[in-house]
Amino acid sequence: MRGLRILVVDDEQDYCNVMKVILNAKGHQTALCTSGADALSLLSKNTYDLVITDLIMPEMDGNQLLHEIKNRYPDTEVMMMTAYGTIENAVGAMREGAYSYVTKGGNPEELVREIEKLQSMLELKRENELLKEKVAHVDVMLDSKSPGFLEMLSIAKKAAASDTNVLILGESGVGKEVIAQYIHRNSLRKNKQFMDLNCHAIAETVLESELFGHEKGSFTGALHRRIGRIEAADQGTLFLDEIGDIPLTMQAKLLKTIENKKIYRMGSNEELEVDFRLVTATNKNLEIEMEEGRFREDFFYRISTIVINIPPLRKRQEDIPLLIDYFFKRSQNEMKKPIHRIDPDVMDFLKNYHYPGNVRELKNIIERLVVLSEDGVVQKEALPTFSQRSKPENQASIQDERGLKEIRRETEKNHIESVLRRHNNNMTKAAEVLGITRRQLFNKISEYNLEK
Repeated sequence: MRGLRILVVDDEQDYCNVMKVILNAKGHQTALCTSGADALSLLSKNTYDLVITDLIMPEMDGNQLLHEIKNRYPDTEVMMMTAYGTIENAVGAMREGAYSYVTKGGNPEELVREIEKLQSMLELKRENELLKEKVAHVDVMLDSKSPGFLEMLSIAKKAAASDTNVLILGESGVGKEVIAQYIHRNSLRKNKQFMDLNCHAIAETVLESELFGHEKGSFTGALHRRIGRIEAADQGTLFLDEIGDIPLTMQAKLLKTIENKKIYRMGSNEELEVDFRLVTATNKNLEIEMEEGRFREDFFYRISTIVINIPPLRKRQEDIPLLIDYFFKRSQNEMKKPIHRIDPDVMDFLKNYHYPGNVRELKNIIERLVVLSEDGVVQKEALPTFSQRSKPENQASIQDERGLKEIRRETEKNHIESVLRRHNNNMTKAAEVLGITRRQLFNKISEYNLEK
């Protein structure tokens, strides 16, 4: 558990100093002050998880300070310190919202235990809030008016109902993990674990340990047994992002695991049975990766029973205003910086920019705008200069700035559609004309959401 940010309030400086030594030794960040007025001043400038205050103090006593804190900073917990003769008063303070009380001058372990209880409570509260926020985030990311995006969601929901392997394709930043979570939430495994791993730039030995786990002593630095992501995903969903970046040798090991549903931890001869649903994602063109020998064809076919393509944000213009509103609200809440006015030029830019980095770039730009806002006003000067330089003048300029990968995909899709039409959707004949196998043609039809 992470340490707490604690403010100690006591009119005896020496006692404050002793408290700081005890609390810092337990990993907490401790600030001190000797009056209620000073405490309120510090609270106006800093955020604290806990205020530990003496009950009896001149000018403003602990009860008055408690009242002010709960009115102004309701999320800050308060613990009272009381002498033996004033325990009744401390109990009364708890009725007014104090978390707990400890006897002043008593055994320090009593204080430590109470703080540990609070740590556990706050940790659980944070986990619940993060879970709620994650669910809300996924819901907003899926709220769309774009026909292309809604069609993609329909395919994802149908795929979720089965237990087949799903490959999610899309540019960097489009929200592939969001779709993976959507598939999990709509599957029969929704009440089990969702385990995810980004495979990008992870060394092969580390990646093997992450996926399969290891036994103590299996390699230098393996001081304890480690449960890998595959084993942890048993009965649930395993999501491997950036699957196009894993080495060929690891592709072979994963292929065997997918086929047999069995693994060995590194350094162990014990065979473990695992039951997981596999969802993978990449922004790479795996056809090219296979042609150039960097991706196994048999592995590709195994992970791509269902292929889902997420459209880039520039093809979801209808959704941009909703996402702008959501990210502004989220950033304001996270940074505790309310926004009262947004320069019209900023909104115009945000609604018309082509977002090569997709939803992730939109989120980052808005976070920057909130950070650099002054007195609740977002001004156009806060826009990133690289975005201003690349702002499209019109729709034609957006088309001109497409990457080679996108142009190639569009050309390939149109050509396949044309060949299928010319040969009345005869798969054998179309595959022969295209110079690929029927299986490859079927995968292309799934990848591009074409109707046979």
